Amino acid sequence: MESARETGVRGVKSAARTVELLELLASRQNRPARLRELSDALGAPRSSVYALIRTLVERGWVRADPSGTQYSIGIRALLAGTTYLDTDPYLRIVQPLITDLSAELDETIHFGRLDRGDIVYLATRESRRYLRPFSRVGRRLPAFSTSLGKSLLAERLDIGIDEHVPDEVTPLTPSTLVDRDALIHDLELTRERGYAIDDEENYAGVTCFGFALRYTTPAIDAISCSVPISSLTDSRHAEIIEAMKRTRFAIERMAPVDLATTADLTTGL
Repeated sequence: MESARETGVRGVKSAARTVELLELLASRQNRPARLRELSDALGAPRSSVYALIRTLVERGWVRADPSGTQYSIGIRALLAGTTYLDTDPYLRIVQPLITDLSAELDETIHFGRLDRGDIVYLATRESRRYLRPFSRVGRRLPAFSTSLGKSLLAERLDIGIDEHVPDEVTPLTPSTLVDRDALIHDLELTRERGYAIDDEENYAGVTCFGFALRYTTPAIDAISCSVPISSLTDSRHAEIIEAMKRTRFAIERMAPVDLATTADLTTGL
């Protein structure tokens, strides 16, 4: 995303604060926030945050609990999010192919997009053997700890990954790569082998394999397969990689080339 300095256009403070508030509430998922928490997190006066919240509650973008003291994301945000998914030119191609891939392997398959330092999950097909109690669609995870993210970071080694990796990395598991040199080495191996491996770096007990989708330059989308390490043998590893290679090839062959720039695709995430 271009900064105000790069575009020569001054940002509107009230609009920026509105977006920051909505993103903050969305990041809390099912944990409502009180006015003081929101004011402290935004570094803004409580009175101005309250006025903004009341406007957003009236418009349906923020939801208040019955006491009117705790706030969470509202239904209008869902409508905006589903419109993004409904109009995405690549998602409609990817969805049936990852559905087939999940059925073939009986493993969980994800489709995600790089947005600054995060991977945003746009589609998931769950294994029939182990179902999650929540949907991952719309959720964010750090790019440096996921196979989706690492497959896309590896595509950026020549142009730099600073935009997508924080200076201080917070580990999600004991296996998360927090040392910058170790991460770079892993990304170099990813580029050599052609796919990324998340070896319990995001969730303990789960290995993921990620493949960048190269229908944009640089690639901004990827698919991954999540597998419990308890069921992962060498032969199963090879079977999964071959199936994912076929699916990646099918997606790239069907996807419109240069339909949108990477900036276009991340607008609204």
